Amino acid sequence: MAQTRGAVAVVGGVAVAWLAATSPACDPQETAEADACDVLFGRPNDRTGLDASRCRPSCRCGDEEFAPPRYDAAFTEALVATWELSAPYKEILEDPYLEAAPDAEPPEAVCALVRGDTLASGKRAYTLATYDDEAAARAAGAALTHFGRCGVCSTLENLAVYIREEDLTEPVRACGLSSKTMDEHVTCLRGLGFDRPCAQIWYWNTLHTKKKCLGPCVAALGAPYHDESGALNECLACDERESGAVFKAVAGRTRRNSGLPNAMCRPCSEVRPLVHAY
Repeated sequence: MAQTRGAVAVVGGVAVAWLAATSPACDPQETAEADACDVLFGRPNDRTGLDASRCRPSCRCGDEEFAPPRYDAAFTEALVATWELSAPYKEILEDPYLEAAPDAEPPEAVCALVRGDTLASGKRAYTLATYDDEAAARAAGAALTHFGRCGVCSTLENLAVYIREEDLTEPVRACGLSSKTMDEHVTCLRGLGFDRPCAQIWYWNTLHTKKKCLGPCVAALGAPYHDESGALNECLACDERESGAVFKAVAGRTRRNSGLPNAMCRPCSEVRPLVHAY
């Protein structure tokens, strides 16, 4: 698996190491043996339904293994405190699930961070841009932040949430159950650390899943995220089937395309290896 490594700079008094170990997703043929054995990528907890023998935070592709580090609180705090997005995304006030289905994503597209000037606040400005592939991003001097096209959840502020919250299923569900209006729901999601546009696509995703998957989700209340075979429970599988494509097209960043393990375990063939070390 190819690796790219960058330099270390000091920005606003903070050491910033541009170091990313990246590669294409594991080839399905290369990971067939691991997937067949149900060795999935994730970080199981007491809600997962699988133990460390079935799900672990590492993936092997051929002779290479991807095992992301455990990012500490100082790292996630620096993502928010050190960087500022120059052109924030617009709010999502209309239901994107009412629009035409999203176009298929180019297989090698990447979302990368373009560094700007240091601001009066001491933060470093940045923008996000989608490139045809990783090589194009590197040629432009941009730093890969996830695979796939950029979207409203691609910002470093939202990356901090995805790193910090290894199980978003329960808190996101709790926001849906406790909220009567969109504003209440989005406010609840923002309490997790999401910025407003990212919180809004999570809201629309939850609303759509409630419409399409109410039966299986009521039946799966309290159930582990995975059954004994390693498959997602019926509620989570329905959410992925009915709401996943639009969510990913609008959000951009997911844990899988950012190389981040979480309590829902995934086949290694779906995971994109990436080490964040800004």
